[in-house]
Amino acid sequence: MLAQITFFFLAAIMLGSAILVITRRNAVHSAVWLIVTLFSVGGVYLMQQAEFLLAVQIIVYVGGIMVLFLFVIMLVNLDVTAKQTQFSRQWPLGLATVLVLSLELAWGFYHEVRSGFRLPEVAPTITAAGNTQAVGLALYRNYMLPVEVASILLLVAMVGAVVMAKKKLD
Repeated sequence: MLAQITFFFLAAIMLGSAILVITRRNAVHSAVWLIVTLFSVGGVYLMQQAEFLLAVQIIVYVGGIMVLFLFVIMLVNLDVTAKQTQFSRQWPLGLATVLVLSLELAWGFYHEVRSGFRLPEVAPTITAAGNTQAVGLALYRNYMLPVEVASILLLVAMVGAVVMAKKKLD
């Protein structure tokens, strides 16, 4: 019962902060609400005993990506963007999308009410070792080559971005 209350509490925080992300006029406030949303997602990962995903969520998304977003927001001249024309012609497309998603949500709720809101069974724990240890063993034992190829590709992309930024500054 406590787990369900905690989940619904985190889900309410996620939903509320996600709505605040897209409704705030100040870009810095939107970024802060996105941080709250990402922390709530991390809480759900922790409830599912996915400690590794929680750590990655906090370190990579909240720590790295959001700091990058905040720097970009603060470096962009927002006065110029406020004076530019807005995308007001896309309201019909947005309303159509909201209508389709609302119909999908209503259809899902209708079928769940008919089936009695059955919750899935809890997945059994496979090993006594921690989740983070299992992910580490899988990455560096079974998938070592793809991990190393991905790291080399990321390194090449980072060096390319630095070279391109250096050319723009000169």
